[in-house]
Amino acid sequence: MSASSSAPVAKSRIPKVPFWAQIVAGLVIGVLLGWLARSQDIGWLKETLTQVGGIFVQLLKLAVAPLVFFAILVSITNLRKVNNAARLAAQTLIWFMITSLIAVGIGLAIGLLTNPGSGTGLTPKDGKLPEHQGSWIDFLTGIIPTDVITPFTELNVLQIVFMAAVAGIAALKLGEKAQPILSLSESILELLQKALWWVIRLAPIGTAGLIGKAIVNYGWDLIGKYATFTADVYIGCALVLFGVYPLLLATVAKLNPLQFFKGAWPAIQLAFVSRSSVGTMPVTQRVTERLGVPKEYASFSVPFGATTKMDGCAAIYPALAAIFIAQIFDVQLGVKEYLLIAFVSVIGSAATAGLTGATVMLTLTLSTLGLPLEGVGLLMAIDPILDMMRTATNVAGQALVPVLVSSREKILDRAAYDSASASPVDELVDAREAEQKVAVPAAA
Repeated sequence: MSASSSAPVAKSRIPKVPFWAQIVAGLVIGVLLGWLARSQDIGWLKETLTQVGGIFVQLLKLAVAPLVFFAILVSITNLRKVNNAARLAAQTLIWFMITSLIAVGIGLAIGLLTNPGSGTGLTPKDGKLPEHQGSWIDFLTGIIPTDVITPFTELNVLQIVFMAAVAGIAALKLGEKAQPILSLSESILELLQKALWWVIRLAPIGTAGLIGKAIVNYGWDLIGKYATFTADVYIGCALVLFGVYPLLLATVAKLNPLQFFKGAWPAIQLAFVSRSSVGTMPVTQRVTERLGVPKEYASFSVPFGATTKMDGCAAIYPALAAIFIAQIFDVQLGVKEYLLIAFVSVIGSAATAGLTGATVMLTLTLSTLGLPLEGVGLLMAIDPILDMMRTATNVAGQALVPVLVSSREKILDRAAYDSASASPVDELVDAREAEQKVAVPAAA
């Protein structure tokens, strides 16, 4: 037999498309299909885009309630493994509030400079009452559920967080007696995260459906009426995301901001297309750990942040929206009203928990200011376009604060931070699965 015949034949392999490229492709395809369906009035294509986008969001929603409950429960009990747990929890909350206050200040400044409600052609008659409303009474009394089932069926994330926190604290007090429940909870959480990773892999397809649906329903003409407001939201979020966060990393934590974005980018890009902080939570926690945050602390701070830390939805957006709506309805806002906006944004951000959080937060802000709730209806059409940038900012902040606190408390693995790379989401999935396979024999 000749040497040439005995040589192994090289197998051709199709190159793996990076996840970010899949997302971009989904965006482009969605825009093109949406434009085609709208311009040519293709009914079946409109319906297909609507169904594809709806199914993707529904899959994310399906995991939200149990994921939040078990993530919060397990994260609270994991604090027992961390030194100075109470101090870490307090520092996390303080930095959540500080960054929210900075974000709302930027939102107010941009709104006052640009007057987003002037010259839009919109009138109070264009508004309508929202389906979901928020008030301080509802917020305070709505924390405690009337039963243990309804919060899960109605996806009341705030009540789910309350029940999980109570269960987690009770488990800590019980000690070893609660260990069987904790072991079961950790297993269920792993199972839910595994299933959610599969949903995350569908994000490029879901992106095409969601973007296509938005264009089919609203077209480009709608954006013209909201051009200033849309630009304000994107600019405000960009200033926080690429201005405030890097400044805090460089000055407070003495860290290279570029390394943070390298490590956190998979979570930020997924948040942009999925528009769900909770749905992105497994990726956010994974990249936070890769940035050098101890796993026990990350497992507390990231789920806590995913349900309460919303610089985009709870700070920048309601500040700009309040100014926008006040101008449409010809209501004058003064210093007192601006201070109230800041107060609501910092204290009431937990009301943003869930997938309709921005609407609830906005109605909470408007009701506090005495502005007409019909103003929310003016913004519902443009909301999907705004929500992408808002959620990306939310998730970046949810990864940032654990890094800041870990650095200040000298528990950050700086070698891991400095070596963090922009691993694609699918690589994070593969790495996670590999760790789980190693962990199973070890546990046995």
